[in-house]
Amino acid sequence: MRNIVIVVVTTVWLLSSIQVYAQSRSLFNGKDLTGWHIDVPEMDNNPSVKSPFIVRQGMLVSLGKPGGHLITDSVYQNYRLEVEYRFAGTPGNCGVLVHASTPRALYGMFPKSLEVQMQHNDAGDFWCIEEDITVPDMVKRRGPKEQWGVNGDKKRRIINLTDGSEKPVGEWNTMIIECLNDTIKVWVNGDLVNYGTNCTARKGQIALQAEGSEVEFRKVELTPLAGSR
Repeated sequence: MRNIVIVVVTTVWLLSSIQVYAQSRSLFNGKDLTGWHIDVPEMDNNPSVKSPFIVRQGMLVSLGKPGGHLITDSVYQNYRLEVEYRFAGTPGNCGVLVHASTPRALYGMFPKSLEVQMQHNDAGDFWCIEEDITVPDMVKRRGPKEQWGVNGDKKRRIINLTDGSEKPVGEWNTMIIECLNDTIKVWVNGDLVNYGTNCTARKGQIALQAEGSEVEFRKVELTPLAGSR
């Protein structure tokens, strides 16, 4: 009887895994930037400015400069996004933006969105960019309530929950961002580093940043989530 139960459980687990695998799809084909478009303000009127987003040795690379965003053509809702990344040289700044919509909504650069920070030693912070979210211990992690905001010099940063979740520079990190209804959860290398509710957006495009530092991406995979309402 015990062997039968083990077989049944194993079969159910395998079927579940197959279903998830069938639904998951890479947003990066390993060859070019099909499915994405580039928004880099410096490229508007100067044809000599080169894009900071390239494909190199099968990896999607953000060269960091000039500043801007690589944005999906499609809009997504209720999904798990898995990103494998590393700083190729000197560690610095980058980010994944979810629920992105209006381009250049902040400082003439950042699209309206909720940013999940990838900056070295700060991976998993939230940055509110014309969108907002609520987390536990909000005052402790964001600052005085009267200074909260989603633009300008307001308190837009919400500090993550952990220290030491990132791997040493040069090693690959795995960041998982789960967006379901109005909640967003973030894991870095298996650690739950942030969790928020009441997000003011539930869907949008996904964007990767060029924000000063070279970053390599070898995986950008999206899995739709069931259970939405």
